[in-house]
Amino acid sequence: MNYRHDELKRRLRDLKKLEGKLRFGAAPPEKADYVWNTFFDLHAAPAGKAKYTIYRLGEMTKDEFQEVIGEFFFSVYYRLYRENGLSGESLLDPTILGFMGLGYDADISAVKKRFHELALKYHPDTGGDAAEFIRLMDNYRKLVDKGN
Repeated sequence: MNYRHDELKRRLRDLKKLEGKLRFGAAPPEKADYVWNTFFDLHAAPAGKAKYTIYRLGEMTKDEFQEVIGEFFFSVYYRLYRENGLSGESLLDPTILGFMGLGYDADISAVKKRFHELALKYHPDTGGDAAEFIRLMDNYRKLVDKGN
């Protein structure tokens, strides 16, 4: 393992500690549900559950890495707002946006456009997968109806 990976691991662990302080206060619960766990995997043999492995992050440019960190913090604050009963008009669920192939900063017009593209792809009348179409419809309603 090279120096870059060791330094990267340290910084990513610091991000997890920061998320813990932001969301849970001074003492996070024993089995806290961290957003961090869905983003980062620091193991030599990744389990495949996280979006970014240490190796993938190590190969990124500085700008690409900063985009990942921005996406991570958006997801942390989204979860924090939801857990505290806050919701903003412009806050869209980043998990659903990812399912639709959109960035975490997509607006409602981008969601509608992408929905129409995916609806054509997944609609059973056009040879698509009915289960995926239903999932798409459910997720779309959560975004546009502000049920997120």
